[in-house]
Amino acid sequence: MIVDRLTEAIIAMQNPTCVGLDTALSYLPEELSGAKDARAAADAVLTFNRGIVDAVADIVPAVKIQIAYYEELGAEGLRAFRGTIDYARGKGLIVIADAKRNDIGATASRYASAFFGEAFPSDFLTVNAYLGTDGVLPFLGACTERDRGLFVLVKTSNPSSGELQDRVLADGRTVYECMGDMVAGWGAGTEGRYGYTRVGAVVGATYPEQAKTLRARLPHTFFLVPGYGAQGGDAEMLKSCFGAGGTGAIVNNSRGILCAYRKRGGTYAEAARAAALDMRSDLRSVLGEIHG
Repeated sequence: MIVDRLTEAIIAMQNPTCVGLDTALSYLPEELSGAKDARAAADAVLTFNRGIVDAVADIVPAVKIQIAYYEELGAEGLRAFRGTIDYARGKGLIVIADAKRNDIGATASRYASAFFGEAFPSDFLTVNAYLGTDGVLPFLGACTERDRGLFVLVKTSNPSSGELQDRVLADGRTVYECMGDMVAGWGAGTEGRYGYTRVGAVVGATYPEQAKTLRARLPHTFFLVPGYGAQGGDAEMLKSCFGAGGTGAIVNNSRGILCAYRKRGGTYAEAARAAALDMRSDLRSVLGEIHG
C-alpha cells in the first residue's frame, strides 16, 4: 500500500523530508537561465529538476511537484511536469502531485484519471475538498483501484488560512477540525500496517497548536506538512505533526533546497544536497530515531 511504502522509505532513510520541485524560472542558476521561448524554458526547468533529483534521491523519500510552476509555461511546461514525474519515479522517489484539484463528481473523475492514470502518473495528489464528499469520492475510488493516496487541505500554512479554517461552527468545532474529521471518515478502513490510511491531510508547520490538535484528533491520518523554512516553520514547531515513533508525517521544503546555492555557493545540486542533509539533521534533533 502506498502509505506503507512512504512510511518504510522514511524509516529506511531516517528522513521525513519531501523536496518541493516548485521550480520557478527565477530559481534557475545562470547557466540554465535566459531561455528565449517556452520550450527552452521548460527544458531548462527539467534539466534543473533532474539535477536536484540526482543530488537527493538517496537521502530523501519523496518529491512534491507543484503544477502551477509548469502550467505557466503552457503545453511545454506540462511536458516538463510529466518528465519530472517520470525521472523522480525512475530514481525510486515517491511523487506527490501538488495540484489541489477538486470539482463536482464528473469533473473530479477526470482529474483523478489524469493524475492517477497515464497523463501524470503520481503516487499522491493534493485535493481541495471544500466542495464536499461528491467532489472527493472519484479520487477515493481511483486511489483504491490503483493504490494511490490523497493529501486533503485541512489546516494550511498561509498567513490568512484562519479567516475561514479557524472559524467556529455551531457544534463547537472549527472548520479545520470539521474537515479533519471528514478526512478521517474518508480514509476509514484503509489503514496500512503502520496504522495510517491512504487519505492524508495537509497541515501547516506554521500553526503548531492547531497541528497538535489535529494530530490527537486524527491518529490514523498521515500529514503532509508545508511551511518549513522559507515560510517560517522549524523542526521544533512541527514535531507535534508526527505520531508514535516519529512516523505519520512528511515535511516539505521547496525554496530552501532549490535555491540553497545562492547562500552556500557551489553548484546548485551540491548546495541542494547539503541543505537536504541539514534539514534531515534538524528533524532528527527533535524526532530522534524514526521507527514503525
